Amino acid sequence: MGSILGLGVTHYPPLAGQDEHMARILERVLKDPDLPERYRRPDGWPEPMRQEYGADRGLAAAKRHREALIAGFRDTRRRLDEFAPDVVLIWGDDQYENFREDIIPPFCVLAYESIEHRPWAEGRWQKAKNAWDEASDATFVYKGHRAAAKALVTGLLDAGLDVSYAYRPLHHPLGHAFMNTLLFLDYDRQGFPYPVVPFSINCYGRKVISQQGGQSSFADLPTEAQLDPPSPAPWRCFDLGRAAARVMAKSPWRVALVASSSWSHAFLTPKNHLLHPDVEADRALYQKLRAGDYEAWRKTPLASLEESGQQEMLNWMCLAGAMSELGRRPDATKFVETYIFNSSKCFASFPG
Repeated sequence: MGSILGLGVTHYPPLAGQDEHMARILERVLKDPDLPERYRRPDGWPEPMRQEYGADRGLAAAKRHREALIAGFRDTRRRLDEFAPDVVLIWGDDQYENFREDIIPPFCVLAYESIEHRPWAEGRWQKAKNAWDEASDATFVYKGHRAAAKALVTGLLDAGLDVSYAYRPLHHPLGHAFMNTLLFLDYDRQGFPYPVVPFSINCYGRKVISQQGGQSSFADLPTEAQLDPPSPAPWRCFDLGRAAARVMAKSPWRVALVASSSWSHAFLTPKNHLLHPDVEADRALYQKLRAGDYEAWRKTPLASLEESGQQEMLNWMCLAGAMSELGRRPDATKFVETYIFNSSKCFASFPG
């Protein structure tokens, strides 16, 4: 019988950059000509946001935010190494990277033999230095685990969950939800020896094509007619996680189940004028997670997640379902709150 470790992390893109650019998403919104004037200055913001932004436009806060995230990843890596998995399954979202207009699968297991990617060769990094000052041709190679991926897909299909799978990439070597997770779990560059099975969830749903899974200006926010079909419902992701736990528990492998996402996103939260995430909604889910109130998670309406910019929480819904199935509560959690760095983050561990 297989052993299972549950882990929750983030794949926050600005952590891969420099501190002075960590508030770039907020700064872009502040320059949007359609932002109401009263929100362009700190005196129109919530008090915690004003304090975090400070007199240095968030530079000191960026240093603290990075330190908290690095500490979370180092602790997670320690737990992963102690567990010594045969395979690391990562639930992550694809933001118009590998899946585009030709197909948007609700769920897709990437059953790759191996993964090779040069993340710093992508356009966004041509004018920015990454956190490790690595060259644009720096190449990262990871092992896949096709046998585990095929066994998982087979088990999920047998359980009535219609899951897609792929043996090779379509448009992109590996979306940033997965790549950043691997980069951050190896923040100290000691290597990452564990085989990886990326499990893609269509978290962005209505905005995956219409907003290309990313930021939009006020003028470019999609109308109701322009929105895409929705993502899978939270309860469906939760139940998929439960089934995945059952399949992997019967396998011969030691499996780390990892959910990777930040929580609510400012650029997905028009009710907050795209300025800050829905910290209150995040806190409410966090308290239920700590208490092991998984049924409350499962009952969360998709509309609530969308209103609060919590689309990526569907990755964590899979993890919550898996831990519910196994009767696990977290032994360690850490909520890294922010108003100015687009999204709060969470780390969690669920040992056997």
